[in-house]
This record gives sequence, structure tokens and C-alpha cells, in this order.
Amino acid sequence: MTLNPEQLLTFSPLHRLQWEEVQQKTVILYPEGMVELNQSSAEILKLCDGTRHLAQLVQELETTFETSGLTADITAFLEVALDNGWITQN
Repeated sequence: MTLNPEQLLTFSPLHRLQWEEVQQKTVILYPEGMVELNQSSAEILKLCDGTRHLAQLVQELETTFETSGLTADITAFLEVALDNGWITQN
């Protein structure tokens, strides 16, 4: 599936994003298992709350982390997240 930069991004209701103390990481939980996330991936997914599209999400992350040029990396990760069903587009 292709990411549409104009659509709002929402974390899937079939998955749960939570901090796991044992792994010391944020993880995605779903009935079949668990996916460990690095800090960057977790921060991206936390912003997928149905109120932002790609450009807004990138802008917020670049502001938060005081950097620029994140569009390609964030887009690539969101395409993986979309393909895996972790996010939906509205």
C-alpha cells in the first residue's frame, strides 16, 4: 500500500502501543505477538492519532528534535507501518 501524504494517520485499533519495562522499549502488541520499536519509531507512531498528515507529523518531529530533513526517513518508516497494518490512513 502507498502512503498518501494528504490523509490523516491513525494508529491501528487492532494494535496497542506501550512501554515494556522488561525490554526497556516501546512495543506494538497484537494478538499474534509483539514488535520492539526503537525510540524514533515509537515517537513517530505516538503522533499517529488521526489529527496529523505526513507534513504535520514531520514538522512536529523536526521541531521537537531540533533538526531538519526527516521527511524521507519518516515516510519510509510509515510505509512499513502501513504495510504491516500498524497505522491506517483516513
